[in-house]
Amino acid sequence: MLITNHVLAGALVGMVAPGPVSAFVAGIASHVGMDAAPHWGDDDMSVFYRVAVVDGLVGLATMGWVARRTPPTRRATVVAGMLGACFPDSDKPAVLFFGRSPFPVAVDRWHGAIQDEAPHRMPGEVAAAALGALAVRLLVTGQRPGQPRPRSRTGRRGIARPAPGW
Repeated sequence: MLITNHVLAGALVGMVAPGPVSAFVAGIASHVGMDAAPHWGDDDMSVFYRVAVVDGLVGLATMGWVARRTPPTRRATVVAGMLGACFPDSDKPAVLFFGRSPFPVAVDRWHGAIQDEAPHRMPGEVAAAALGALAVRLLVTGQRPGQPRPRSRTGRRGIARPAPGW
């Protein structure tokens, strides 16, 4: 499963969760459910890492965009949902950079066993990402497709003047 899809699902989970702790836990649960569903994966590690690096950067950018666009009253909970949804896959960069997983061997074995991966499923991953991005845009940010971003106090989009006294 692409990490970007986990990020998007975590944002949705965070939007409906009552608080950050429950959002983090529900994010982990969403990760497990998504990993058990049929999704893309490749045993050829050169292919996997090429996709994973790009996906990791897109996922990180998506987290930043979602966090920035989330209403401040929901931001901590939405970010917690995204972090929880990504947490189970923190073993991959840990193994790549440090040579070992942060999780017990039994957890890694179980996480690997629930995967239903196949290399031909990339189109489904991309479709899931598109639908997830649309859902996040509608539900988390409240912005409809084709609707302009609200103007800031300066009258320009996306650039706000600091409050007096800064």
